[in-house]
Amino acid sequence: MVTTSAGILPYRIAADGTVSALVAHMGGPYWSAKDEGAWSIVKGEFDPDGEAALDAARREFREELGLEPPDGEYAELGTFSYSSGKRVTVFVVDGSAFDASDAVFGEFEMEWPPRSGRTASFPEVDRVEWVDLDRARELLVKGQRPALDRLDELVRASGR
Repeated sequence: MVTTSAGILPYRIAADGTVSALVAHMGGPYWSAKDEGAWSIVKGEFDPDGEAALDAARREFREELGLEPPDGEYAELGTFSYSSGKRVTVFVVDGSAFDASDAVFGEFEMEWPPRSGRTASFPEVDRVEWVDLDRARELLVKGQRPALDRLDELVRASGR
């Protein structure tokens, strides 16, 4: 069965026309020492038969950041497939007024160290940052980078 996720990619446009996106560094021991390719759109898995993609994206945003998603009009960028077959539907919203400084990151548990029999808790993400689209392309996991290209196309087409 294909894993399906949905996420929200807030963006903002600076006075000089630079477009930035809010991205999250993945938490846990595997990602702690990595930077490039270790960031993600705030997203999570959902069952498309039981929940609408935008509802799931909003729920996951709240769960992962402990914040309400930005107010505004959401647009679906599209559904992007990873080489693994996983699919993520991405929504964008103008996040110009959004402040993520009060984020309280959700946690997950896993056996750590491996094969130790001990369980430890880790944050789902350990930080969020506004970064320009060029830097975001370097930071995001490979399967999510096409969403940035699509966002860039939409912003250019809007003439902003």
